[in-house]
Amino acid sequence: MEKNMKRSKEKKSKKKLWLWIVGSLLAIFLIFIGAAYFTIQKTMNKINTPLIQTTDAAQLEEKTVIKKEPFSVLMLGVDERKDDSGRSDTMIVITVNPEKQTMKMLSIPRDTRTEIIGHDTIDKINHAYAFGGVPMAVDTVENFLNIPIDYYVFINMEGFLQIIDTLGGVTINNDMDLTFDEYHFPEGEITLDGNEALIFSRIRYEDPRGDFGRQIRQRQIIEAVMKKASTPSTLLKATDMLNVLGDNVRMNFSVKDLIQLQGLYKKMDADIEQLSFDEGDGQRINHIWYYIPNETELEEIQTDLKNHLQKSK
Repeated sequence: MEKNMKRSKEKKSKKKLWLWIVGSLLAIFLIFIGAAYFTIQKTMNKINTPLIQTTDAAQLEEKTVIKKEPFSVLMLGVDERKDDSGRSDTMIVITVNPEKQTMKMLSIPRDTRTEIIGHDTIDKINHAYAFGGVPMAVDTVENFLNIPIDYYVFINMEGFLQIIDTLGGVTINNDMDLTFDEYHFPEGEITLDGNEALIFSRIRYEDPRGDFGRQIRQRQIIEAVMKKASTPSTLLKATDMLNVLGDNVRMNFSVKDLIQLQGLYKKMDADIEQLSFDEGDGQRINHIWYYIPNETELEEIQTDLKNHLQKSK
């Protein structure tokens, strides 16, 4: 019973994470279309980065507009620190079928052991970004799930949190008393600046829930950002916020794509199906801890996503 409740909470939290990803990109861009159109276009010129994959140069044809064909998106939340290329802490795959008005979402455990395409190694899937950036991460996820990835969204979490200072800080309800070095985060309502939010979002070993606890805190911060960013007074800070996004977000969506995606998302919000890896196990190999997916479950997920990307005849 307790395990089922935990899974239910995780599914709800994953939906909230997807709400943040779409919301943070759509709300901040589209809210400001009337007030700061030229700034948005300038920001999109920085953000829009076509994907050049590393495996097959003959397959470089890019989708530029979301039509009625099914498509997939890889969301990469990267903890990119100074003098470090970073690793993708968050890897979420979204498949969308506009004709059926359905959406499926899969969160890939970052320690998943798999082949890193283009690097000729077996390693944790989140290392693909460290080895070869977005292209290698996309290629590796495509191979792991056996589906094509059409779009990607990359977010440098450290830089993205600069937006908190632009907003004047955020307030969250902390569910656990935590201390990290000289930082103390008491249980209850707390207000964080950008640096404090960054520390708060990175705490892992001090939280008995481990990675799950860190994901909860990251979502709390992100939701708080979105709540404050949606207030009318934020329009006065539109240029500063868009500059932060321009420095820390990359995607191969265009403005037209985002607007069409917003329309699709409104129709599909109630029909997001959560997929998850529940049957795998943790295992140490050469003193390194990995998540080993259950082969039968992986094949079922691969088939489910592949079928969802098929257009009805």
